[in-house]
Amino acid sequence: MAEDTSASRSAPAGDAPAEYVRANREALVSLALDLLAVDTSNPPGDTREIAAAVERFLDPLPVEVERVAVDPAKPNLLVRVPGDADRTLLYNGHLDTVPFDADAWTRDPLGERADGRVYGRGATDMKGAVASLLFALRAFAATDTEPPVDLLFALVSDEEVGGDAGLPALLDAGVLDAEACVIGEPTCEAGRHSVTVADRGSIWLTLEAAGEAAHGSRPALGVNAVDRLYAAVERIRDRFGTERLAIGAEMEPIVEESVAYYAPSMGEAAARELFRYPSINLGVFEGGDAVNAVPGSARAEVDVRLTAGVHTPDVLAGIRECVADCEGITIADVSWSVGTAEDPEGPLVEAVASTAAGVTGDRVFRRSATGGGDAKKLRNAGISTVEFSLGTDTAHAPDEYVPVDALVDNAVVYARLPAAWRARTDE
Repeated sequence: MAEDTSASRSAPAGDAPAEYVRANREALVSLALDLLAVDTSNPPGDTREIAAAVERFLDPLPVEVERVAVDPAKPNLLVRVPGDADRTLLYNGHLDTVPFDADAWTRDPLGERADGRVYGRGATDMKGAVASLLFALRAFAATDTEPPVDLLFALVSDEEVGGDAGLPALLDAGVLDAEACVIGEPTCEAGRHSVTVADRGSIWLTLEAAGEAAHGSRPALGVNAVDRLYAAVERIRDRFGTERLAIGAEMEPIVEESVAYYAPSMGEAAARELFRYPSINLGVFEGGDAVNAVPGSARAEVDVRLTAGVHTPDVLAGIRECVADCEGITIADVSWSVGTAEDPEGPLVEAVASTAAGVTGDRVFRRSATGGGDAKKLRNAGISTVEFSLGTDTAHAPDEYVPVDALVDNAVVYARLPAAWRARTDE
C-alpha cells in the first residue's frame, strides 16, 4: 500500500485557503504561542482560560461557536461552518496537556520559538495541531471560500486523563452529527509520516492473590502470595503471549503498514510481534510489607493489547479460565475494549493520506496505533475516524516541540481536506 511520493506539491485549483495559510505563517505561529502560554496541565485540567482565548480568536469570523460543559472548569467548544454539501467533516482536538516539570526543560514550557521550532507543553500533543485547525478555519473565512462540505470543529477538554468531561460529554449529548472525523493527534515518529486508521483492543486486569502469612525465617509454614501471583502472571504470558492472533484478511494491509512504520524504531521482529501476538505488560505489582515476613496477599495490574479484528471477549474468556486454574488467584476487576479500524482504501483514509502526501512529498503510512483513545470512541459512535498531524516524537517529554513548517503544512492539509474528502465520497 505504498504512497505515490511523486505527488505534485503544487497548489490545486481553488486552493485559496491553503495559499492564505502559507502567506500568513507568522500569524499561525503567534496563535500557537498564544495557546501554549496557557497552562492546561491535566490534572487539574482547567481549560476555561484557553477556551476563552479560542473564543476571542473566533469572534471576528462568521462561524457559530457553542460552549458545552458538564464540568464548568473543563468546557468544550463546538464550531460550525456551513458548506456547499449536506455532509459534515468533523475536526477534533484537545485543549488539555499532561503536566510538566519546568526544571527539566531548557526551553520555556509555556511557549518559546527558536531555530524554526515552537517549543512548549502541548506543542506537538496537541496545541500545535489545534492552532493549525483554527487557522485553516480562519483561512476559509479570510478568502471568502465556502467549504465544500459542512465543517464541525470539536475542541475538547479532559482527554489526557480519559475523563468524561470532554469528548464523552459531547457524544452523550448527541451534538457530534458528522459522517467523518480527523483528530489532530501527532502521527509522526523520527521523520516518518502516517495516518492512524486503527487502534488496538485492550484488557486491563486486576489480579489478587491470597496466601498464608508467616515469619520470614520459617517460610515453609506459610504460603507466599507474591510467588503465587507472579506465577499466575507468567502463566498468562506463556499461554496467551505466545499464541499468534487470528487476524482477518481485511486487517492484513494495516498490519503490514504498521510493521513497516514501526520497524525503524523498534526493529522489524519486535514490530511484527507487536501486532501478530498479544502484548502483555505487568504494570503494577504490590505485595508484602517486610523483608522478614511471608506475604499473605498481593495485587497486580496487567495490560493486554490486541490487534483490531480480534474479538476481545474471546481472549478474556480464555484468561478467566487460565486464572481459575491458578490456586489462590482471583480477578478483582476487569475492563476491556475491542479494537476498531477504518478501511485503509476508504474515502476518509484515501483523502487524508493522499492530501498529506501531496503536501509533504513523502510516503504516508496507513497504520494502527499501539493503544486506543478518542478515535475508538468516535468509531464506536458510528463516525468514520482517523488521526493525523505532522509533528515530532517529543510528546509528553521535556522540550516538546513542533517545527514551524509542520504547523504550516498541517494547516494546509486541514484546509485542503474537505475538497479531497468530498471528491472521494462523490465517487
